[in-house]
Amino acid sequence: MAQADRFFFDRYGLTENDLEKYLAAALSDGGEYTDLYFEYTSTSSILVDESLVKTATEGISLGCGIRVLAGEQTGYAYTDDLAPAKIIEAAKVAAHIASGPARVSTVGLSAVEAPHNFYPVAHPPVDRELADKLELVQRADRAARAYDPRIKQVRVGYADQVRHVLVAGSDGRLVTDFQPLVRLNVSTIAQSNGKSQTGSYGGGGRVPLEFFQGARSPEHYAREAARQAVVQLEAREAPAGEMEVVLGPGWPGILLHEAVGHGLEADFNRKGISAFSGRIGHRVASELCTVVDDGTIPDRRGSLNVDDEGEPTQKTVLIENGVLRGYLQDKLSAGVMRSTRTGNGRRESYEHIPMPRMTNTYMLSGRDDPGEILRSVKHGLYAVSFGGGQVDITNGKFVFSASEAYLIEDGKVTAPVKGATLIGDGPTVLTRVTAVGNDLKLDPGIGTCGKEGQSVPVGVGIPTLKVSRLTVGGTAPRAATSFVR
Repeated sequence: MAQADRFFFDRYGLTENDLEKYLAAALSDGGEYTDLYFEYTSTSSILVDESLVKTATEGISLGCGIRVLAGEQTGYAYTDDLAPAKIIEAAKVAAHIASGPARVSTVGLSAVEAPHNFYPVAHPPVDRELADKLELVQRADRAARAYDPRIKQVRVGYADQVRHVLVAGSDGRLVTDFQPLVRLNVSTIAQSNGKSQTGSYGGGGRVPLEFFQGARSPEHYAREAARQAVVQLEAREAPAGEMEVVLGPGWPGILLHEAVGHGLEADFNRKGISAFSGRIGHRVASELCTVVDDGTIPDRRGSLNVDDEGEPTQKTVLIENGVLRGYLQDKLSAGVMRSTRTGNGRRESYEHIPMPRMTNTYMLSGRDDPGEILRSVKHGLYAVSFGGGQVDITNGKFVFSASEAYLIEDGKVTAPVKGATLIGDGPTVLTRVTAVGNDLKLDPGIGTCGKEGQSVPVGVGIPTLKVSRLTVGGTAPRAATSFVR
């Protein structure tokens, strides 16, 4: 076995015989399939607020989750005590929850090597000295404060982790992975003439600490966070009404992730509650739109060698030239829907059951020049970055707040605006895409997705997009704007 593969066997004295015994216990009360998910996670974090180190922490968590499947029924139990008796006890609890008439036997375990290593980090950040990480955070703090005297408050957060994962299934598959992750975030507040505005930026991925150099230095993230806050000080009130909207490349892909991506996760579709249920092979978007989920991009925050069920990740085409091609599948949904797994079974930790989740979700580049897209808009909104939002999976309806947006007047990007919200539904918005730029950009590596109480790291991205009609909610009086269409 490779060095990473030996982790649990060496540290906790596990043997393949032990794993087979635990699997047999999990199938003792029926069930069609069971798997064990062992996890050991090391973490560290630093928070600097007002140039003071407010917190600096290091931690370790470990445990084992046992899942039993019987049709669509799932039994799940976990333990943070890896003593054999505790694992057997948890296995029997899961077996009892999912008890059913079907009985299967486990087969001999055989180690399966991941076909690729998308994050070959020899020295993960979690193993570096605290002083090295603190230097990054303090550099970001100094750079944000030096950007402009109107920057009054700065907060910098750093976090890293390494997960050692082992997945053993009753189908005989034994898979392991070693998953590093790091992130640096800068938040700022600018104040002037009684007004206050915020800015936020950061980056990271499954990378070593040396990632934060050159164009991705702490100073780069700090200056961008400060710039956002300062720009917003001069922002006008956003207009309201239906108008043309141009989405900038990169982080605005969060709208695609939320309003479309979640609706393409298989669990919502096998239950028939997604706006995309039963529509495979149907046109659901403009022919300019091709949307993929790709867990195989090297170093990216949302990438994985294998998902949390031990399945290799892949590049999955979801929408091709406007036509819906498929859903994001985990083992349970793929079995029920008689489909193929796509490597999207993910979980927050050993305490949680896996479910279909996105990895890195983005729209492919088109052929349009981004500058020409902007020049084609007489009156509209240019949304560069987004803050929070809400989405209803059943119909795709969303409300997103733009944290940085500008007016487009006679083909030119002019004044910044504040308080703009975009209102619509994912399926309709995709049909109104009339131009797709040739400038696909992925987010800088800070995304975290929440679903049913579980959070996992993800990536998003889009090229510049023009939407012919989208409702903008704003605070400016309607009579004061000349470009509501």
